[in-house]
Amino acid sequence: MRRRLPKSGSPLDQQQEELARRENELRDKMQQLQRMIEEAPRVAAETSRRQREELLARANESGSRLDASLSLRDRRWGDEESGTRRRGALRSERREGRIIFLVLVIALAVVVLWLITRFHW
Repeated sequence: MRRRLPKSGSPLDQQQEELARRENELRDKMQQLQRMIEEAPRVAAETSRRQREELLARANESGSRLDASLSLRDRRWGDEESGTRRRGALRSERREGRIIFLVLVIALAVVVLWLITRFHW
């Protein structure tokens, strides 16, 4: 005698299968979250240890924070460790910059006056 296989086409059976599948998914998700909760203190301790080590390494790599000469070096302008030559006074460069600024302001004023006289607003 052959056994009859239950029909899987009935709506009730389909709903039970769907519920069983969702239950398994939720159980897996719950186990995953439980593992994350159990591992969280270890991960936090490892992260804080790594940050502490990085801070110590950074603190030991450079000199004292109160050493002003280190903070005043600007590597963008070629002030490297090898070039410890002190740069001269910047008065002439400042004066030259002021003169160029005044010339540009005067030129802008002249252009604006020319535009006003030319287009009669």
